[in-house]
Amino acid sequence: MTTTVASTAPAATPTFVASGSALSLAGLLRSEWIKLRSVRSTIWSYATVIVISLLLALLMSSTLTLDGRQVAASDQASWMIQVSTFGIIFGQLIVAVLGVLSISGEYSTGMVRSSLTAVPRRLPVLAAKAIVLFVCTYIIGLVSIVGSYLVATPIMAGKGISASLTDPDLFLPLMSAALYLSLVAVFSLGLGTILRSSAGGIAAALGVILLLPTVLQLIPAEWVADMMPYILSNAGTDSFAMTGTMEPWQNILIVLGWVAVSLAGAAVLLKRRDA
Repeated sequence: MTTTVASTAPAATPTFVASGSALSLAGLLRSEWIKLRSVRSTIWSYATVIVISLLLALLMSSTLTLDGRQVAASDQASWMIQVSTFGIIFGQLIVAVLGVLSISGEYSTGMVRSSLTAVPRRLPVLAAKAIVLFVCTYIIGLVSIVGSYLVATPIMAGKGISASLTDPDLFLPLMSAALYLSLVAVFSLGLGTILRSSAGGIAAALGVILLLPTVLQLIPAEWVADMMPYILSNAGTDSFAMTGTMEPWQNILIVLGWVAVSLAGAAVLLKRRDA
């Protein structure tokens, strides 16, 4: 008698393969938002930007000795811009440090390896970080600048200086100031990605913003003078202070050029180097 034995194949075990394409941009943005807001330095940095902006607007508007009767109506908006954006001088330094720390902190803790393992293509991670940092910094910048305007308005009105927030001559420069602040943060994010060091990234970012224009001013050469409007901090300030020879949109394009170079270098090195 012959017995037939049926061979049963073992049940297939489902296999899950992590793929960068499986993670949507929305998921990456949500992840980066959680990372950014869960770090104490983010809260403290943004709070400091707002507080310093308000205090400096209060200080500047209180100490100015102006007589509105002697200030042309066309110049009153310019004075309100100066008072409202005075805090940008210090705010840009704070967001530059934050931009570096938003990526260098992950390198120091090793968290970046998890992010890059989940997204093998890597560049979407950098893009998500840049978008989240840009949006958050822009909102904080706008809050601090508009808040500074509201703080300074009654004091400046007592001196005979006033300008409506709905006036394009005032509103557009304030928007440009917030835009510059957010672009500085993204520029610094690129430097932090390139250097992968908190100390090195912060030194490089502050060097470009503060040291570079100071050093160049000491060089008595015509070509240096011609180059000054193209320095990151000079172009950014001219975009809202309107003290330069170029249009605001041209200054913003110069700042965008600095950001593009920083992010391009970060993207190339992020793709080629090991985490």
